[in-house]
Amino acid sequence: MTTVVFIQGGGAGARDEDEPLVASLRRELGDGIQVDYPVMPNEDEPDEETWGAAIATAIESADVVVGHSIGAYLLVRQLATSMPARIRSLHLIAAPYPGGDADWTFDGFELPDDFGARLTAPVFLYASEDDQIVPFAHRDLYAAAIPGAQVRTTTGGHQLGDDLSVVAADITPR
Repeated sequence: MTTVVFIQGGGAGARDEDEPLVASLRRELGDGIQVDYPVMPNEDEPDEETWGAAIATAIESADVVVGHSIGAYLLVRQLATSMPARIRSLHLIAAPYPGGDADWTFDGFELPDDFGARLTAPVFLYASEDDQIVPFAHRDLYAAAIPGAQVRTTTGGHQLGDDLSVVAADITPR
């Protein structure tokens, strides 16, 4: 059975806000694919150390990984350090790009210069033009840094209208 691991966004209540995304993904993928939704520690203040360890544990048996918002960034940061060969694809939803604009420029929020080359599985990037939290342009910054990344334009704001059918279609192309 294929195992998909979904890494939530951060901030107070983020797990509850991302639950409809996970429900959509489970519904769209169907019974033949397991979708795990691990609890991330201290969701109010995600950081590389605590979330990195939790992500590393969560993806040990993953075939596909999906990350949302700051969870997507921390997932990339973890995978740039250690990319398990088992992972078939990486799906980043509304991922903030370090230094992408003034709101996303601060100490400790960074990626290695060659992070894109370290991601050895296919990468899919999703962003909504109407996202009020992470600017749409951040998707294109990731695309420029990750060779061969596939980009998808969505709608529905930061939560993609709680509809991950486009992500599911990329996980199980028909």
